[in-house]
Amino acid sequence: MSEAQEDDGQDGTPRRRPWQRLRALLILPPILVGILVLVWQFAGREGPQQEPPREVARAVRVVEVRATTFVPRALGHGFVQPDRVWDAVAQVEGRVAARHPLLERGQILEAGSELLRIDPTDYELALARAEADLASIRAQIAELEVEEKNLRASLEIERRALVIAERELARQQQLRTKGNVSQARVDESENALLQQRQKAQDLENQLGLLPSRRAVLQASERQSEAVLSEARVDLERTVIRLPFAARIAEVEVETAQFVRSGDRLVVADSIDSAEIAVQLPLERMRPLVPQDLDISGLSIAELGEAARRMGFRALVRLPQAEFTLPWEARFDRTSDTIDPTTRTLGVMVVVDEPYRSVLPGRRPPLTKNMFVQVELSGRERADTIVIPRIALHEAGSGTPVVYLAGADDRLLRRPVAPGPAQGDVVVIEEGLAPGERVVVTDLVPAIEGMLLAPVLDEALMKQVASGAAGAGSVR
Repeated sequence: MSEAQEDDGQDGTPRRRPWQRLRALLILPPILVGILVLVWQFAGREGPQQEPPREVARAVRVVEVRATTFVPRALGHGFVQPDRVWDAVAQVEGRVAARHPLLERGQILEAGSELLRIDPTDYELALARAEADLASIRAQIAELEVEEKNLRASLEIERRALVIAERELARQQQLRTKGNVSQARVDESENALLQQRQKAQDLENQLGLLPSRRAVLQASERQSEAVLSEARVDLERTVIRLPFAARIAEVEVETAQFVRSGDRLVVADSIDSAEIAVQLPLERMRPLVPQDLDISGLSIAELGEAARRMGFRALVRLPQAEFTLPWEARFDRTSDTIDPTTRTLGVMVVVDEPYRSVLPGRRPPLTKNMFVQVELSGRERADTIVIPRIALHEAGSGTPVVYLAGADDRLLRRPVAPGPAQGDVVVIEEGLAPGERVVVTDLVPAIEGMLLAPVLDEALMKQVASGAAGAGSVR
């Protein structure tokens, strides 16, 4: 039997040798010692301590609320039109005898320039006839004056002769009573008296007719004067002159062309001023109206001037970026009605001397139908709270709010009452006081009470003050 077989037990399982059992027991002490050391180490140490959570401040930009000057403005667009348009219409007929050498579309001519001349021959003859007729009537009136003077002198003589004849009759009648003259002599004296009375009566009748003759001649004189005036006017109308400095828009006549009364000859646009009609929404016009304006005590004439007393100022610009200089304009009037569809009010502004303020490359002339931008501004409002538009938020209920950095640098939500907004700024009517710090960083989420690390944005504050004072764009 072999050695391996000797180690087997009775059941056939192999048996461990003694030295193998001893080696297994030697492993246990080190393990127990390690366990005891670990227990001793952990038993002498304190457990881990949990540090309290630290709050992290959110860095934000803020602007300090300051009372500043606010200039309300409104922006609109419109087309340039000449302030006056002149249609030259022929008032007499005839052949065009002369035409101005520069009478062409686009030309600018001075006031009083003779544009056209219609052949005046017929009208000169009519004027000569009217002058002759008037001279004839005036001669007849002068003759009537002389005749009246002569008749009055003759009447005075005849009246004196009548007095003598009456005395002679009275003397003859007295002599007849004494029997010194015959009855025939008395009858002769009476007959002479009657004849003298007849002469005086005839002269008085002639003088009585003179006023009616004078009235007829004077009426004829006035009629002849009217005909003469008409002839002179017709002669003047043969010359077509430009009533004001203007730019020629249309020419519809040529030399030697026959024109009739009522024919349109020339169309000219004035260049002394240009008018621009702008439609502005009512909500944009409201901030421009002075809050202290009282029109209750104004008369009708003063009421018509009330709009011009509001202190509006206007600037006209071209949308093209290459033209940078604006035109100064003046507010002239508002339209007579409000557009029911757009709820806008028409505003008329006028630019004086649009052709004399030209700067090549920077400000061209304002020509007809040019599309321009008009900025209308109202009176300055002092001590107004103005903040950037980006600082205005809307709460869940729709209430406008702003975020503030409180005295302890924690976020506050403050309801406010916003006023007019223009460009990048908005007026705050109620809710803010000077010195408070408004957060302009977009906080998401914005939790009231959260810790902030505010940084004052000086550059933005300067932009706000500049925008409030009238600089920058208007939306």
